Order: sequence, then structure tokens, then C-alpha cells
Amino acid sequence: MRCARTDKGVHAAGNIISLKLQDEEEDIVRKINDHLSPQIRVWGIQRTVNSFSCYQACDSRWYEYLIPSHAFLPPHPSTFLGRRLPEIAAECGDLDGYKARQAEVASFWDDVEEEYIAPILAELNEPVKTLVKQALLDVEESADMADGDKGSPAATTTQSQDEKIPAAGTEERKELDAAVRRLRKAYATAKKAHRIAPARLERIDAVLQLFLGTRNFHNYTIQKTFSDPSAKRVIRSFRLNHTPIVAHGTEWLSLKIHGQSFMMHQIRKMVGMIALLVRSGCPPERVAESFTAAPLSIPKVPGLGLLLERPVFDSYNAGAATRFARDTIDFVRYEEEMLSFKQREIYERIFREEEDSSAFGIFFNHVDHLKEIQLLYLSSKGLKASEGWKGYADKRPAAVESDDEVVDGKEEG
Repeated sequence: MRCARTDKGVHAAGNIISLKLQDEEEDIVRKINDHLSPQIRVWGIQRTVNSFSCYQACDSRWYEYLIPSHAFLPPHPSTFLGRRLPEIAAECGDLDGYKARQAEVASFWDDVEEEYIAPILAELNEPVKTLVKQALLDVEESADMADGDKGSPAATTTQSQDEKIPAAGTEERKELDAAVRRLRKAYATAKKAHRIAPARLERIDAVLQLFLGTRNFHNYTIQKTFSDPSAKRVIRSFRLNHTPIVAHGTEWLSLKIHGQSFMMHQIRKMVGMIALLVRSGCPPERVAESFTAAPLSIPKVPGLGLLLERPVFDSYNAGAATRFARDTIDFVRYEEEMLSFKQREIYERIFREEEDSSAFGIFFNHVDHLKEIQLLYLSSKGLKASEGWKGYADKRPAAVESDDEVVDGKEEG
């Protein structure tokens, strides 16, 4: 029996498996590990009571989520979300409030345009400059989608301008493609260079606290309705490490969450809600509204940043283990080995994969350019802004497959 399971692509530093085992070999842990990939380690084996089931005995679980700090930057002003948020704030008389919630990042995109983009545009001849400006609507955020020669740069131009794009193979087309690649790289470089302000960290912290306690998380999973009792889950702790990690030039934030149990995609949707709310300058009360019967579309952030840190067995340790003189189940004795393993096999892998694939960039690019109303609940108008969303009345189909694997209705952990 396994204590917890994870989605495809999600890491684990500590897990528990309960089984019947003949343990007659000396140095059995080392011998097992000698036959395993370095990505898979057995930390230890210990005797439990005969009736022990790691799944049933587990009280709670700790997870960690690593996310680039640039995920909390506001959408670019030329994207759909970047345009609509201040427009709706002005319509609702909340423009000053919206600006106050974005104060510490208010000048970011203007600074990027001046420092990174304007010098590139200044070097271009007028015909190419005109085409590049027309393409900027998609280029600025597609900086995250590809780097260098990945993808087709010309594909970032809008359809209305397709007839003006020079034919492939011509000198004009080559010059345009080269300019678009430079702009992509410039936007990506600007985001990597971003370092989050303390005030932004405080905003994230404040939102994390709104998830604590027993809440109805039907909007944070699939195939569950508001009336389903199993949608209620307990979050015991949600912490942000205020000392970011810088790896491969990108700044990363660590979020740690402790809960009794989690449903499919719940943590990824919770982090998605936090990032979208902060980066959109959304009033924090939207979190409380997400626990009501109103159905919301909450995208799940990439599984890349999620890892199961460790399960917790406090009840077993205080009860059966004590009565029957068994060792307590915890990971303290393996802490040093696990930290080294996380640094080498998990953290570094996450950092490298994001460098290669831009998973977070692609995710937020899609969110910012989504020309639909289901995410406009992030605006000052609130839930009313998404009422016409086609999934509002019937949030979920009867049967759903996740992006990672077929969902069988079981819990994530």
C-alpha cells in the first residue's frame, strides 16, 4: 500500500510504502539502492504493528511548490487580460484600488519596453519595424513560449496581418524573423532578471492565510460539486519562504502546504488561484468567494513545480507505536540525505526543465491571451464578470480525463 500518489511529472522526496517483507539480509537498504536509479531512493525500512496500513494511518501530508517569481508579474498591458483588468476597474470605480494592489510592479513593463525593447526597435528599418510592432501583441508574451529558433517566429503575428508578412525565404522575411527572435529573447531575459519586491511577498503571504482551516474546495478539483461532502478539506499551514532561490538566472519562490488530504489537482489549482489573484491585482476576498457554490474556472499551474515533501503519522506514533514499542515513523533521521537528494534530483531538475521548456511561461501566456470571460472574476467586477461563461451553470462534464492521466476518482494524497 502506498501512502500517497502524485500526478505524472510530480516529484516526491518522502513517501511511505507498507508491505510484508522478509528482511533477513544485512545492509538491505544499501543493496536495494544499488539496483535503483539515483532518482529513486529507499531511505529506510522499519518494523510496524501487523495491522499497519500507511494509507489509513497517515494523518496529513506536506507538499512544496516551487514557482518563478516572475509568475506574479502583472499581465502585459497589450494582452487581453492586461487590457481588460484596468478597464473593468475603471468601470467599477475601483481604478485607484487596482493601482494600489499593483503599486510595486506598476512600472515593470514600461521599464522593459525602454531598457530591452526600444534599443532593438531602433536598429530596424521602418518596414520591418512596422511589421514587428504589429506582431508585438503576441510576441511579448510568447517570449516565454520559445527561445532562439524554437517555433516559427512569424506565427506570432496576428491573422489580420498575415497578408503583410513577407514570403518565406525572402530577405525581408529573414530580417523579420530575426527581429522577432531578438524580441522574444529580450522579453524572456527581462522576466528572468526580475526580482520580487518585499511588498509583493507580503501580498502573497496574505492570500495564503485565506486558505487555512476547513474549506469547500469543489472549485479546486474535478468531478466534485459544492454539495459533495468530500470537497471539504482541512489546510493546516500554508507558508511562503521569504528568501527566494536564484537558479540559472531565474528567481524562484517556495510555498509549503500542510493538509490532511488533497484532491486531484487541488494544490496546483490553489497555487494557480494565488498567482492569478496577485498578478491580476484582484481583491483578496475572491478567495473566500471561491469556496461558495459559485463555479469558477481555476487553471492548474504546471505539475513541474510540485513535490510531495513528506507524510505525517502523529496519531500512529503516539498510539500504536508507543503501545507496542515500535519505532515512530518520521523523516527526521533522514533529513540530511533527503535535503541532498532534493537539491540534486528534484530542485535542479525543476530549474533545468523550466529553462528548457518554459512551462510556466507557456501557462501564463495562455492565461493572459485567453479571450474569454471565465477568468474575468479576477477583475474588480468579481464573479458577475464571469456569469456568462459557458461552464457557469454546469461546471463539469460527467466524465473527465486530466491532462496528465485518466482520473479514477481517487485522491491525490
